[in-house]
Formats: sequence, C-alpha cells, structure tokens
Amino acid sequence: MRDADCVAFLQWALPRLDLRWQGFRKVHGQVCKRLNRRVKKLGLKGFAAYRERLTTDPDEWTVLDGLCHITISRFFRDSRVFEALSQRVLPEIAARAVEDQRQARFWSAGCASGEEPYTLKIIWDLAVASDFPGIECSVVATDIDDAVLERARKGCYSKGSLRELPEAFIAQGFDRSGGLFCVRPRHREGVSFLNQDLRCEAPDGSFDLILCRNVAFTYFEAPLQREVLTRLLEHLSVPGYLVIGAQERLPQEIRCLAAFPGVPEILTHV
Repeated sequence: MRDADCVAFLQWALPRLDLRWQGFRKVHGQVCKRLNRRVKKLGLKGFAAYRERLTTDPDEWTVLDGLCHITISRFFRDSRVFEALSQRVLPEIAARAVEDQRQARFWSAGCASGEEPYTLKIIWDLAVASDFPGIECSVVATDIDDAVLERARKGCYSKGSLRELPEAFIAQGFDRSGGLFCVRPRHREGVSFLNQDLRCEAPDGSFDLILCRNVAFTYFEAPLQREVLTRLLEHLSVPGYLVIGAQERLPQEIRCLAAFPGVPEILTHV
C-alpha cells in the first residue's frame, strides 16, 4: 500500500481521535507500518476498505487509537533540558523539600519505555542527592501502552538508547547484561509505572516537577491540549515546574496560565 494512501487516511482519521496530523508528519511511517499490518490482518484490500470498516465497527476505533501511539524515547533526550534540571531545577526542588521535611515528587507523563523517568532518578542519585542527605525522591511514570510499560519495568536497554547519556552516568547507573544495559537497583527505587491515559487520567497527589514532553503538545488537537494542560497544572505543586518538549508550545498560553496565578514557576522549557 502506498505511503500517500496512508497519509490521506491519517489526515482523515486523526482528527476524529482528537489528534493532529501536523504532529505525526515526521513520524507517520511508524504508524503506517502498524496500519498496514492491521489492514492485512483484517483481510482488507486497502485503506478505503479500512475506512469503511471504521464506519461500521465502532470498536475498531479503539484499535486504531492504539496503533497511533508514538513510543520514541532515549536517555537524556534533549540534553540541554536535563543539564538545566541537574544544575538548577532539581537542587531547588531538593532545597524546598529540606525546608518542608518531605520527599520530592516527580511525574513523567507519557514515559514510553522508561528512559525519561530513569534519567531523572539517575541524575537525582548521582548529581543531587549527596548535597541534600536524607531527602529522597519518587518518580511516577505513566503511559497508555502496556507493551512499553513492560519494557520500562524490566529496565534494560540497548546501547543506542543511551547514546546521549554522559559516560559517567552510564558507568555508575547501569550493569551490563549480555548486550544490554540494565538500570541498577538503586536507581529503580522510588520509580513506579502506571497505565494511565493522559487524555483523561492523572496520578494522585501533587508534584514538584512534571515532564510532559513530545506527547500532548505535539500530537493532540488544541482543545484536548487545553484539557490536558489544566489537569497537569492541577497536579503541579506551588511553586512547581512544568517541562514540555523543545519544539512544543502551550495552547493559548497566556490565557491558560492566567487561570493559575499562584503558580509562578511554570517552565515551558528549562
């Protein structure tokens, strides 16, 4: 099946899932491979037939939604973000936790196979914790895809997933197991993985830091982005830090943030 046929299908189907074609433009090949397999599995002749199937089988929309999940993830992805977190944001959070006599809490929303939450925990353990003895952190990581969450819980990765991670963190943060690099038990402590749909769910409690990068503000339509942003801010501590992707922008940013005047330290990019 031609790529052009898949593109035309996605441009028709994605808005019906509250998703944006613009966000999928560069990664649509990943989705098209899954769609081709699905169409063949159903014994259909092409995307026109699959579109007809969707009009007569509402349950197939749930399957299609699952096929559209993008799972690109690496350790230390967008290194400038994690450098800023390590040098400025995490120490500030730790200092507040000392004052309040509590642990720090982080939420990695749309965590895929776990590289982001483990990066946070490794940075905390190796670059922050020694300056704030007795202060622990917990990381709640959420995603809608059971398959990637299972990989996250195993915590073992290929060398390619670590290519942006500083060598010192690799040496201290991982054990070699065959050709894989497995996160050491110390850096798994306090990291939990939950199956949640960011579009309608959030973990309990409030968080000092929420990372929602390259998910909602890339792939969701604007009305859904605003719903998600409201939910994120409801779970953000005061003060707190919200980090989105380097190429992302918040929807109607000024109007949305004006509804939360008590949160002065929302960061679209750190």
